[in-house]
Amino acid sequence: MTPTKAYAAYTATTPLQPFEFERRVVGNHDVLIEIAYCGVCHSDLHQARGEWGNSTFPMVPGHEIVGKIVKVGAHVARHKVGDFAGVGCFVDSCRACRSCEAGIEQYCEGHLSFTYNGTERDKTTPTQGGYSSHIVVDERYVLTVSPALDTKAVAPLLCAGITTYSPLRHWKIGRGHKLGVLGLGGLGHMGVKFGVALGAEVTVISTSASKADDAKRLGAHDFLHSKDEAAVQKAAERFDFILDTVSAEHDLNQTLTMIRRDGTLILVGVPPQAPQVHAFSLIPRRRAIAGSMIGGIKETQEMLDFCAEKQIVSDVEVIQMSYINEAFERMARGDVRYRFVIDTNTL
Repeated sequence: MTPTKAYAAYTATTPLQPFEFERRVVGNHDVLIEIAYCGVCHSDLHQARGEWGNSTFPMVPGHEIVGKIVKVGAHVARHKVGDFAGVGCFVDSCRACRSCEAGIEQYCEGHLSFTYNGTERDKTTPTQGGYSSHIVVDERYVLTVSPALDTKAVAPLLCAGITTYSPLRHWKIGRGHKLGVLGLGGLGHMGVKFGVALGAEVTVISTSASKADDAKRLGAHDFLHSKDEAAVQKAAERFDFILDTVSAEHDLNQTLTMIRRDGTLILVGVPPQAPQVHAFSLIPRRRAIAGSMIGGIKETQEMLDFCAEKQIVSDVEVIQMSYINEAFERMARGDVRYRFVIDTNTL
């Protein structure tokens, strides 16, 4: 067993506090990772505060994990001690369903073991996340991270990165496409970087006019202020795709007017209330609304390799572990550019 220091939510209404527990013994196919950095995802806040109705406590959040492998099991072939490694939103799956066999484990139809607030394959043992000093994961669910990239800025790629990369690849978005990225936060800023790198013409769509300069700095070709009704009307049927990264309530009917015939609105953000969509926002132009959730292990590794090739990382603000409760409050206000990352050496 590996003694592990962490921060945990003990209840949905109390601040995160220091917590100690033991990781499992490193099995034949496991690797032990000494965590260096862990990104802070908006879903960490939702889960820690019980806002999605499925939280179990005590809970150690965190699913954007980067560190070094310090021990490997006897039969491990994919990784070695000293390798930089990453762990994303899940640490196991059933391995036998159609989705797992197709390499899209994120849609596992059996049992997907989320990195935290979930259970291992036995459906009983709780999983605990990356706001901690160490983690033990089966080698099949561990990713290789290039040492050429800034390690701290790699961590958010394991969720914010793959959440935006996966739909862009699935819909084959690239040269010749006009892509709107709705929202410029943790997800949106990665959507911009990937969209540009894949060759699309990218426009940031935001309610905050103050983000125009940042949009251009990140590589966007244009900026559209969605509270400017004249600008929205001028953008009617402009985009082939809009990647909707917004987790606050917003009007999808307005967004759909900016999508051309046979275009697609891709949802990756999760607003608190179910959106209302009028049929006539879709029917006259044969528009579609679709959703996407992270990526499988193969695709996530592809993304990390693409990032190493293109030198793409997240824009981050590194914090000490003891600052996490203040970081949660700032994140809830949208006061971060664009992802908090915990230096777990400060545990």
